[in-house]
Amino acid sequence: MDETSIKQYIKPDFNTAEPYKVLFALRNNRFEYNQMFTILKENASNVGFKDFSRMLKSYAEEQAGKGVIIDNVTQFDGQEIELKTGEWLADDFGVTRRNERHGEDIACVHPIIPVERLINIDTKAAKIRIAFRKGNRWQSEIYDKKTIAGANTILDLANNDVAVTSESAKYLVRYLHDIENLNYDIIPQHKSVGRLGWTNSDGFSPYVDNLIFDGANNFKNIYETVRSEGSFDEWLRIARLVRAADSPAKIMLSASFASVLLKVLGKLNFMVHLWGGSEAGKTVSLMLAASVWADPGEEGYIQTFNGTQVGIELLGGFMNSMPLILDEFQLVKDKKMFETIVYMICEGMGRIRGKKTGGLQDTQTWKNCTLTSGEYPITNSASGAGALNRIIEIECRGKLFEDAPAVADVVRKNYGHAGKAFILLLSQAGAKEEAIRMYKDFYNALGTDSTEKQTMAAAIILTADTLATKWIFADDNALKSEEIEKYLRTKESIDINVRAYEYFKDMIASNHYKFIDTGKAPVSECWGSISGGKTNILKSIFEKICSEGGYDSKALASWMKQKGHSETSTDREFKKVSINGSKLWCVCLPEQDTEFEPTGQQKIPFENGGWTPLDQLTVPKN
Repeated sequence: MDETSIKQYIKPDFNTAEPYKVLFALRNNRFEYNQMFTILKENASNVGFKDFSRMLKSYAEEQAGKGVIIDNVTQFDGQEIELKTGEWLADDFGVTRRNERHGEDIACVHPIIPVERLINIDTKAAKIRIAFRKGNRWQSEIYDKKTIAGANTILDLANNDVAVTSESAKYLVRYLHDIENLNYDIIPQHKSVGRLGWTNSDGFSPYVDNLIFDGANNFKNIYETVRSEGSFDEWLRIARLVRAADSPAKIMLSASFASVLLKVLGKLNFMVHLWGGSEAGKTVSLMLAASVWADPGEEGYIQTFNGTQVGIELLGGFMNSMPLILDEFQLVKDKKMFETIVYMICEGMGRIRGKKTGGLQDTQTWKNCTLTSGEYPITNSASGAGALNRIIEIECRGKLFEDAPAVADVVRKNYGHAGKAFILLLSQAGAKEEAIRMYKDFYNALGTDSTEKQTMAAAIILTADTLATKWIFADDNALKSEEIEKYLRTKESIDINVRAYEYFKDMIASNHYKFIDTGKAPVSECWGSISGGKTNILKSIFEKICSEGGYDSKALASWMKQKGHSETSTDREFKKVSINGSKLWCVCLPEQDTEFEPTGQQKIPFENGGWTPLDQLTVPKN
């Protein structure tokens, strides 16, 4: 097309049909049509005519009414992609079409266009990225195909400032459906993911090229924190200084690398918890651990315990292979109920929930290490063995860093390099096999005093640290077995029945004065009796003590019988004893299991710290 031969119109010409007729004559040649459209639009702009697109739209509608159809295309200023629109007219004034009543169906009053199709690598579900412009600013959002397929669900786009109403919804659904199907081979398609961590193809999100995030908007900020910023050398400098010191922060740093090994090794989730007074540097330890992968500042990678079980479940599923980092355990109001969340975190699976329409919702799963901190330990004497087994708790008795503010300043500005490098090297041929061999060696070398799960967690941390030392730090400060072994729980300390039995004996000893000796005067509150060196505790009292301590009375009674810590009937965990003339079921402790000497007089504690016989006690007169 020779542009010099094209007539240059003056402003009044654009209020006539002539320029639009010239353009419309080229409707069956897309290339020449677009060339002419650009030339005429620029001509109109140069002479000060601002309604070129609107006049062209009116002319096209008039021709459509006469049965003349043009293969319309999107004509949005600044559009990402040009798409065929069929019967729809799509320009800067919105999206419309002529209807059979010689009227106009309005799908949207501003530019809107589908620009990308996404297929989730986990669910295989298709999503669509919709771009739209209000004013001069283009923006885009990703939606489920189901959302844009119904007149009711497409109203959700209004939350993102798309101009859609209950009246225009059905036309917008039709327009998006038509334009996607007319341009199925033109709209680009990419793989997407809604989480972090290892993918089914052994890639690692977000380090896979052309992998688009299509997850919930409330996780988008966290996803975007996983990036590299600042100087890798500066981060290495501060990390090496921490590794050279005898500080639990070194364990937290290694545990951060360990998180991505769990899937590779096929091992169970675990937690590492720092606890102690303020100003120890616990939060800075979490920041250092987070900086392996992401921005450890205030953008959202590090979360607090101030959340619901469902919230933590969704967060765990999103983190997937990356370390879940939670600060401020003291924010948990119900510490006892939190044990349920601990089990969930360490099991790596959320609750199974049904759909309203039938079937099951997708269950969140994850395989990672959780790093936490707080002023108190997570577990207590009544915690279940499962929870105790999965948590390595480290008490901070002193400062964790020589200069915690300096560490925090460095990692806020320099982060995300080490984790990306670690994944790259772990993905090389033979690296995963090396990690598996290394883990087995550490597991076998660790002592046998700790439980299997505690030993497993320690071996994973040591494996990660050794690999990071070789690949990342290149120093002589690899984590030694004894540095972490001292924090592991012994098998005996894990056994809930051992802990319940000790608690039970403590309660009996501290309430000694509530027991009667056979033949002596009864006490005001009777817990049982002492006879022949044996202590007999009423069954109801035994069950009450267990309940108040958070232990299962039936399980403890059975364990005591098996271990010979109680005298029982042949077919029961209890024994009938005569107390105050009645035969009552009791837990009977033999003499060797009683930690106090039976006496002939019943005594109560007195304010001077001694014990006073009941028959010698005088009551002051008013």
